[in-house]
Amino acid sequence: MSQDHLILIQPGFVRPGRAPEARFACPDCNVLEGLLATAPAGAATQLQVSRVPFERPRQSVIELLGPDNQGLPVLVLGDQHPVPADAQHHAGRAFVTDVQQIARLLAERHGVLAL
Repeated sequence: MSQDHLILIQPGFVRPGRAPEARFACPDCNVLEGLLATAPAGAATQLQVSRVPFERPRQSVIELLGPDNQGLPVLVLGDQHPVPADAQHHAGRAFVTDVQQIARLLAERHGVLAL
């Protein structure tokens, strides 16, 4: 059985065209980082979390979801829970990219705090 896999952008990245000393965080990823940080102990034991660099191509994401689905955050859905009807699909994998929907699914499936 596969588990849900949340993929986020590593915070503290440099953006092209910006001052090299300026560091950034993805706003949507940061919302989810906050939920994970405040989750009750053991809430997300059935959840895999990965953080990948900001720069594209994001090879680890491409391998899972193809080159057209590199936008983050993304929740790749495992087979332990029903797949929402509006989930996207690639190569037999279901996933969601909307941060509000990801937050809702994390609360329902893994006991993290709801928004």
